[in-house]
Amino acid sequence: MSEEREYSLAGNKTFCNFCPGYCCYRIESASLYIMAEDINRMARHFNITDGEVRKRYIEGKNTFKTREDGSCIFLANDRMCKRCSIHEARPTQCRNFPYDKPCPYLENASLLAVIQPRIEQSLIVPTQND
Repeated sequence: MSEEREYSLAGNKTFCNFCPGYCCYRIESASLYIMAEDINRMARHFNITDGEVRKRYIEGKNTFKTREDGSCIFLANDRMCKRCSIHEARPTQCRNFPYDKPCPYLENASLLAVIQPRIEQSLIVPTQND
């Protein structure tokens, strides 16, 4: 009798390298908390002050500004994977997601249904005829 294998893709952080950025879109009831050390890391990354990071990139006191579609302002739209343009300086919450749990976007079809159309829309490249 063989043991049933666990679904490993959703729990494998390697998948994140090929993900189009499901977790990089703001959805209702989800929050990204930017801490002081995250701001400092970004300031060093951009070679600007912590205050300048707050002014340019932070909304309120503790989260990134987003685009009209709810995507993170650091999400690159010119590629399908490895879309974080500040990956080396990304916030702690982004570094730790999905917190040693299966990726909720791969485990929850209704959540994926909300995000996937937004991702597809952001990756549409206008042709010269448009």
